[in-house]
Amino acid sequence: MDGEGEGARDGGSSANLVMDGVGEVVVSLNSSGLSWTPIDPSEESKSSTCLGVNFSSKAETGIEFSHVYAVEFIHWGLVHKRSSAPGGFVLGDASMMYRFVVHGYQKSRTRHSLWVLASYTFGHEDLQACHAWVDCISASIGLDVGRPKNLMVFVHPLSGNGRGRKIWDSVAPLFARARVRTKVTVTQRAGHAFDVVASIPDKELSSFDGIVVVGGDGFFNEILNGLLLSRHVAPYPPVPGELIKNADQCTGERGFNKSNNNGASGPSCEKEEHSPLISSVESNFRMEAGSCNPDKNPAFSFPNDWFRIGIIPAGSTDSIVMSTTGSRDPITSALHIILGKRKHMDIAQVVRWKTSASSIEAPLVRYAASFTGYGFYGDVIKESEKYRWMGPKRYDYAGTKVFLKHRSYEAEVAFLDVKTEDTSTGRGPVVNETQPTLVPAESPKKAICRKICDVCCEVTKSTDMSASHAPTNNGINVGNLKWLRSKGRYLSVGAAIISCRNERAPDGLVADAHLTDGFMHLILIKECPRAFYLWHLTQLAKKGADPLKFEFVEHYKTTAFTFVASSDESVWNVDGELLYARQLSAQVFRGLICLFATGPEI
Repeated sequence: MDGEGEGARDGGSSANLVMDGVGEVVVSLNSSGLSWTPIDPSEESKSSTCLGVNFSSKAETGIEFSHVYAVEFIHWGLVHKRSSAPGGFVLGDASMMYRFVVHGYQKSRTRHSLWVLASYTFGHEDLQACHAWVDCISASIGLDVGRPKNLMVFVHPLSGNGRGRKIWDSVAPLFARARVRTKVTVTQRAGHAFDVVASIPDKELSSFDGIVVVGGDGFFNEILNGLLLSRHVAPYPPVPGELIKNADQCTGERGFNKSNNNGASGPSCEKEEHSPLISSVESNFRMEAGSCNPDKNPAFSFPNDWFRIGIIPAGSTDSIVMSTTGSRDPITSALHIILGKRKHMDIAQVVRWKTSASSIEAPLVRYAASFTGYGFYGDVIKESEKYRWMGPKRYDYAGTKVFLKHRSYEAEVAFLDVKTEDTSTGRGPVVNETQPTLVPAESPKKAICRKICDVCCEVTKSTDMSASHAPTNNGINVGNLKWLRSKGRYLSVGAAIISCRNERAPDGLVADAHLTDGFMHLILIKECPRAFYLWHLTQLAKKGADPLKFEFVEHYKTTAFTFVASSDESVWNVDGELLYARQLSAQVFRGLICLFATGPEI
């Protein structure tokens, strides 16, 4: 095995090494990755081992650098060779030599969105040769400038039945191995992460490549609002003036305030992650040039292509992770973060104008990444607060109680009439089509959002991601559009920004919702018999079903909507957080944040 070290140090294309579990191989290095070929063709590897754990398969003959997250030298030790014995058994001869390990991943053969760890151990008797290979591989993966070097990590210790800290402990070695520095904060109370993120100076925040959230959707919402409430410069959502008379007020309040929720108080950190945020950044200020932010030129603003947010799933549903990576697996999410994946995501700005008919208050702003809902959805969150001692099961119990009550509410909804091209059917422009039938109809093939998504890619190409993407910057002139109205009694009113997939709703609330198309899906469920509503809910649990094709369901694709309830008893669910709002409006911002994700692999 002469010359291997020189070949590696000079960036040569190949050298002879001993591969653990295989034997002597010719290892080749090029600009895209590593490949290996056994010296003896009969030595076909069935597995590769690292510290006694099997990862790879006999079909593997290499790995791309885009799939490698780390390489490390592990000193002198045993490297196992393979030899066949009579009877088909495999015996392993071992030799002592210097070793290094290439750490990467493979895609699962049964679940395309699941990434499985793969490690390959190589050995050589020359210490310098091993170091040379480690240096070359490190330099190659270091060429990917998108990989993060410094991250803030927030861990909700009680997410997912108290598994938050354990889940972080299970993935933390991957970040250490990849030499990603992490500043870890384990939250001590509700709103702790919000306070830290909202108050950190922009200069310090800019020293990090992003934030990692170890928790559920509610915890992600807390950190999202901590980032955006004081840094995102944008006007309030457009509203029809005659519907909400105080929409043109020029004072605003940002943050989460216990008193603004009619006295609803959030529990301490000893509760599960979907607690109302009780911290507040109370700042009353005068809007200038239509801005909700008193700083016209913040040092750290959104959209921001470089600063990304990663989610290590540890919640009850983890719908944001399911909709952006396709998997609830913590290892898969950790690899997305370490490898520096990038995917823009739409965000909705939700403004509460009034808590009750007689209240006089400044508008309160929240941001939502997945869903905001009223009626059934708000009642479930409110009811579940009484049963926090049950853990995640309280949602099932609360949902059953609310369903049996079958309450409907009088309200009026107005939304922008937006014409879009129906790319899934090849037809021309369509405007707010609904299916006038009770039985779910055969739907045309839908353009499902995925890793390589024509809809999202087209939007990204045609959009200046450095600008604020309000509806007026969404290729739509709000002044030339009309407001459509729907008034009546509703079981629920919901707006989905993404598909909201989860294990109980495999296709989500809206199967063809996209991550970066600049639209949200308004879903109005009219008053109907309980059996029909149950039929609608059961369709959500079936893969390939269409829960929106009922005559009592109205489905609209829009960029902004407003809502006014007839009574003061009005509760909203904003990404799993409770919000009391009698008058509310929302708009979507296209590609406002960037995630460590690729989009679901479907």
